[in-house]
Amino acid sequence: MSQEPVWIHPVVTDAQGRPLDVMELRGLTVDVIVGLYNRERVTPQPLRLDVALFLDARQAAVGGRLANTVHYGRLAGELRFLLDACRFELLESAAEAVCRYLLAPPTDAAPHAPLHAATVRVTKPEALTGWAIPSLQVHRTAAEMVYRTDAKPFGHVDIIHEGATYGVYRLRVEPGGGIPPRADGHTEGMELVLGAGLVLQGQPLGRGMAFSGPEVFGHGYDNPTATEQTVLGVYRPRLVLSGAGGAGETTAPVGPGRQYYLPE
Repeated sequence: MSQEPVWIHPVVTDAQGRPLDVMELRGLTVDVIVGLYNRERVTPQPLRLDVALFLDARQAAVGGRLANTVHYGRLAGELRFLLDACRFELLESAAEAVCRYLLAPPTDAAPHAPLHAATVRVTKPEALTGWAIPSLQVHRTAAEMVYRTDAKPFGHVDIIHEGATYGVYRLRVEPGGGIPPRADGHTEGMELVLGAGLVLQGQPLGRGMAFSGPEVFGHGYDNPTATEQTVLGVYRPRLVLSGAGGAGETTAPVGPGRQYYLPE
């Protein structure tokens, strides 16, 4: 059995100088498109992801509420979704995108404890065919992260990360709002529903359901609930934050989706 690699991350303290608690999620391995070379752009290979989240778990320990900590089961599904959808060219891009997603402020649909910092390590175990194992570890703080949010007729769009050929966004749909079919000239997209309550063309959606392909831009979402709902989207090219749909845009049929959350 191979030995677990040593993982060292910094000590992070709160405003009172107390060391923060650390939640780790190790060994998340997904076969994905990652790399610059032609063979890496067509053949999936394993990418291993390890994350350490720095937070104060005291309130969760006393109150017993998941909203006061991090739901690591759902987070694992969201990270798998990002690895599947982004098709990173570099380990640097993968690590930065994951850090920016982890440290983004929570939403009403996916509440969690505030994260003060994150350490992320990405590893390509088969990249060098056994000669060596390349990996990259980065550490980022929430204080250094800056996110742009654009107001839209349906609510807001959070720009989480934009790479060379893709973008990662959160589409936040206000209560009673809806995202109509879009026609922004995109060629590909993946969307993951983070909350429970959205309706896709008359069909109720459970949290953790994802859809992929060009047809996602023909999907129309409605939020009949009293809580803001969130869709995590990865699009290529980057999202055009112009219109919110209108005449001439057609509704696409809802194809089979994929569930990224484990049963609860």
